[in-house]
Amino acid sequence: MILDTDVSCPQHIAIIMDGNNRWAKARGLTAKSGHRAGAEIARDLVDYCARRGIKYLTLFAFSSENWLRPHKEVQALMALFLAVLKRNEINQLHKNNVKLQFIGNRDGFSKKLQRNIQEVQNLTSANTGLTVIVAADYGGRWDIANAARIIADKVAAGEISSSDIDIETVQDHICLSEYPDPDLCIRTGGEHRISNFLLWQFAYTELYFTKCYWPDFTEQEFQLALDDFSNRQRNYGGHKYGGKKKARAMEK
Repeated sequence: MILDTDVSCPQHIAIIMDGNNRWAKARGLTAKSGHRAGAEIARDLVDYCARRGIKYLTLFAFSSENWLRPHKEVQALMALFLAVLKRNEINQLHKNNVKLQFIGNRDGFSKKLQRNIQEVQNLTSANTGLTVIVAADYGGRWDIANAARIIADKVAAGEISSSDIDIETVQDHICLSEYPDPDLCIRTGGEHRISNFLLWQFAYTELYFTKCYWPDFTEQEFQLALDDFSNRQRNYGGHKYGGKKKARAMEK
């Protein structure tokens, strides 16, 4: 794992997009309206990141626990998800050299939705600009358990020995294994927790919480998070003046 010690701008940002329902309720709107407004902000955020040269953006779109929400709301979320994947904006993202990837357990999604996800990934797979990773039916515990299952299957098949399993082995089998860990996680909506999101990958991620509801997350709010990040000292468990040396050593 290569660690980036240049804190002026994160290369990988993860977002917990929280507050759609409360934003809608405060305006006397339906939950569906809140999620629709949130989807528009996500589209804008891709543009904010691309213009700043950020390399990776991971969006927490639908967690494993979201299935527990009212059935009508889940149906609305699935319909919106499907509609977004069909929009002309996907073609526009493709023209803008944006690569789209999806992580999570797709078994609960309809065949149609699974097919559309795969089509979007295939369409943008060769793009070399900003990579947008959408976490859908994703949970951090599921991610780690899934990696453990794959590793166990390999041990049972004689492909690897149990004594060979180390941190890097797990790292190689979790979601986002081909990307650097997030430098910064932003959570909107006022809550101060990570809600089972990227548990393994957040080992040294900087956390930023804002009371701003997701549909109100403007470019100015985004810049506040980046400014806060740029003022932090990232030590990766080392001392203030030894952090960079330690981080470089971990690259080898």
